[in-house]
Amino acid sequence: MPTAKPLDPSESLSALFGAKLRKLRTSAGLTQRQLGGMIPIAHSMIARFELGTETPTQQVAEALDRLLAADGDLVDLWLHVVRTPIPDWARKYMLLEKQAHKIQKYVALTVPGMLQTPGYARALLNDAVPSVGDRLERLLAARLARQEALRCQDPPVLWAIIDESVLRRPVGNVTVMRAQLGHLASVSSELANVRLQVLPLDRGAPAVMSGALTVLSFFDRQPVAYLENSQSGELVEHTGHVAEYALAFDHLLAQALSPGFDPPDPIRDGGPP
Repeated sequence: MPTAKPLDPSESLSALFGAKLRKLRTSAGLTQRQLGGMIPIAHSMIARFELGTETPTQQVAEALDRLLAADGDLVDLWLHVVRTPIPDWARKYMLLEKQAHKIQKYVALTVPGMLQTPGYARALLNDAVPSVGDRLERLLAARLARQEALRCQDPPVLWAIIDESVLRRPVGNVTVMRAQLGHLASVSSELANVRLQVLPLDRGAPAVMSGALTVLSFFDRQPVAYLENSQSGELVEHTGHVAEYALAFDHLLAQALSPGFDPPDPIRDGGPP
């Protein structure tokens, strides 16, 4: 049996919840598979709870508390986890994003968070984060608040490359998509600090195959890179590795269409029904 990955409960509230869950489970003499079967959920979900990369729903948290005789401790800790709108793994990146003078971003799956409309963001959170539950409004407010940086007195430069598939992938309904595409067009023409490029599908495999890549540049520190998907993110600070991701972004710039944005029509071009 493989050795369990070490946990650091001081890392975040999610990590503290995971460490507590693992301690209770092992004290009860249960494997992740056995505990998952008692709920029932996949044992891989128990593993993600323990690693702090996934947050259980209230119903699952209550079931875990009951099955492991935690006397309400797990539920109390879960309440603190879900009251935090920004996931633990994204918090450091958010702090750095506020300090950056240039944000270079490539997205392959969704519109960048800083450019999402409320309708698009709401539909996306509902679909992409099944366990969002009553955290939806807090997550939505936190995501929309990030957009204020683009219109402040000294805004960062946002240079975003959006995969063509993002513009054609239906999120929400036709009204939601039309508003989102119109917002991208208006932002790119109205804000001098925002540059958008589209990476066409016929340009072959992109230089970056992950869900999203961001390179942050600063006046007073070395740049950092950030890799992200809907469930987790990785902040890269090693100078050599960041340089590799910056070079990958340069390749994407060369592959993409010239700056500007002419959105497809979601009905005319065979978008969402």
